[in-house]
Amino acid sequence: VTSFRQYNITRPRGGFPFIGFENYINVLSDSTFWSSLLLTARFYVTVLPIQIVLGVAIALLLHKPGMGFLKSLARVTLVVPLATTYAVVGLIGRLIFNRDFGVANQFLNWFGFPGLDWLGSQSGAFAAIAIMDIWQWTPFCALLFLAGLSMVPGEIEEAARLETSSKLALLRYVQLPYLLPGLTAVMILRSADVLKLFDMVFVMTRGGPGSATDLVSVYIQRVGFRVFDLGTASAQAILLLILTIVISRLYIRL
Repeated sequence: VTSFRQYNITRPRGGFPFIGFENYINVLSDSTFWSSLLLTARFYVTVLPIQIVLGVAIALLLHKPGMGFLKSLARVTLVVPLATTYAVVGLIGRLIFNRDFGVANQFLNWFGFPGLDWLGSQSGAFAAIAIMDIWQWTPFCALLFLAGLSMVPGEIEEAARLETSSKLALLRYVQLPYLLPGLTAVMILRSADVLKLFDMVFVMTRGGPGSATDLVSVYIQRVGFRVFDLGTASAQAILLLILTIVISRLYIRL
């Protein structure tokens, strides 16, 4: 309802008149909205492949025979990043990537590299939020893939191990079909997560420096709660919802 009204709470005396699709037209012609959406897409294609590859690698490692106790311990450990809220992850990220006393720069110094101004440079800030997102959500991918691997019939997997010594062939022809449902779930859920990612980025960088980490959800928050144009922000959010539904249906069909 709000998206179809001229709803700016800094001008309450003028009322909130119905303006139809004017907010949507303004959003679609807003170059900043499109640039933030493209930045979000760039963030998505940066973090998701890494999370999938690392998740599959961790799942395959824990799926090896004789990993009973370690598998149970790893499952508990992998839940820790998932149980950490986005805002807390952002606070941890600010400490890790602090220019003066952050662990990231100390790690670089150990190997003889100079420290970086992670959160003060555009490329560094983008890399920092990507690293924190990968840390938080790779365990989610690993647990889903591990659940898929647990569905592989033991006799089929054992026969395949006797038939070939190639781990790549085992993964391609035996294990991969059982990973596909988990892969679909990862792509759908992570698409929605990235499109609405706000807390962690806001705490770490507030969308800066400049517009380096101005993801679409951060931009919508700025329009709605700093400019107070709730009508335009609501239209942006509805369009984002439609985009999420379209992407999810596309993944399911593929």
